[in-house]
Amino acid sequence: MTVINKSHPEEFILLGFADRPWLELPLFIILLVTYPLAMLGNIAIILVSILDPHLHSPMYFFLTNLSFLDMCYTTSIVPQMLTNLGGSTKTISYMRCVVQLYFFDTMGGTECVLLALMSFDRYVAFCKPLHYSLIMNRRTCLLLVSAVWLTGITYAVSEATVTLQLPLCGHNKLDHLVCEIPVLIKTACGEKETNELALFVVCIFILAVPLCFILASYASIGQAVLKIKSSEGRKKAFGTCSSHLIVVLLFYGPAISMYLQPPSSITKDQPQFMALLYGVVTPTLNPFIYTLRNKDVKGALRQSSILVDSSQEKRVPELGLGIHRKVRRLTTALSGLPG
Repeated sequence: MTVINKSHPEEFILLGFADRPWLELPLFIILLVTYPLAMLGNIAIILVSILDPHLHSPMYFFLTNLSFLDMCYTTSIVPQMLTNLGGSTKTISYMRCVVQLYFFDTMGGTECVLLALMSFDRYVAFCKPLHYSLIMNRRTCLLLVSAVWLTGITYAVSEATVTLQLPLCGHNKLDHLVCEIPVLIKTACGEKETNELALFVVCIFILAVPLCFILASYASIGQAVLKIKSSEGRKKAFGTCSSHLIVVLLFYGPAISMYLQPPSSITKDQPQFMALLYGVVTPTLNPFIYTLRNKDVKGALRQSSILVDSSQEKRVPELGLGIHRKVRRLTTALSGLPG
C-alpha cells in the first residue's frame, strides 16, 4: 500500500476490479446504458404522479419520493464508477470522497426507512380502509416523509463523521469503486472495534428493524387480501404489494450482507458487487417494476403519451390539414381515371 505522511491522503486510489480488468469494459457499457434508463424511468414516474390527478394519493406521493431518491442515489456513485471503469485514472480526491460518502449514505439510509413507510401506507390501506383518509392525510404524509429524510441525513452525518475520524496511517488504496463506510473502516488502522460495533448497532435500527416492520406489515396485508371476495380486487392488491416486496428484496438483501457484518470480514470483491446491486440495479429496475405491475401507472403513462401526441398534432394543424386535402384530391383524381 502507498503510505503518505499526512493526517489524511490527498486522494484515494479506487482499486475496483483492478485484478479483473476484463470486467471493466462490459461493466462500463452496462452502466452507460442503465444510468440513462434509471434517470428517464424515475423522471417519468415523478412527472406522471404529479400531472395525473388520479395518482394524487399517499401511495404515489411516497413513490415520487422514492423515484427522486433513486435518481440521487445512483447519481452519487455512477459517474465515479464510469470514470473508474472507462479510464486509466482510478483516483478520487479526498474531498470528493467525503462528499460522496455523506451523499451516498444519506440516500441509502433514507431509502431503508422510506420503504418501511411505504409498507405502512399499504398496511393502513388494506387493514384500516375506513380510516385510511383520516390517518394518511396530507399533513401526516408530509410529516412522515420529512421524518424519513431527517433520519437518513442523521444516520449519514453521524456514521460518516465518526468513520472519517479513523486514522488511515497513510493508506490510500480502497478495494472499491466508490467511497463507502464499511470499506473505509476496513482500510483504517488502529483500534476500530468501536466503529464496527457502532455501525452494527445503527444498522440494526436502520436496516433490520424496518425490514421486520415491512415483513410484519405484509403478513397482515396478506391476511386482509385473502378476505377480499372479488378476484379482480385480490389480483390488483397482490399486483401493488408484490411490486413493493420485489423492490424491498432487491434493496435490503445486498445492504444487509454488506452492513450487518463486521467490515473486517468483508471479502475483497463484495463491496463492488453489492454497491452495483443496491446503488445501480435497484434504482434502474424500480420504475419498471412499479410500471409493469401497476395498472394505474401504466394507464397514466398511456394517457400522457396520448396527450403528447395530440399536442404535437395541434402544433401543425394547417400543415396537416393542407397535406390531408392534397392527398384527398389526388385520391379522387386517381379514382376518376379510366381503368
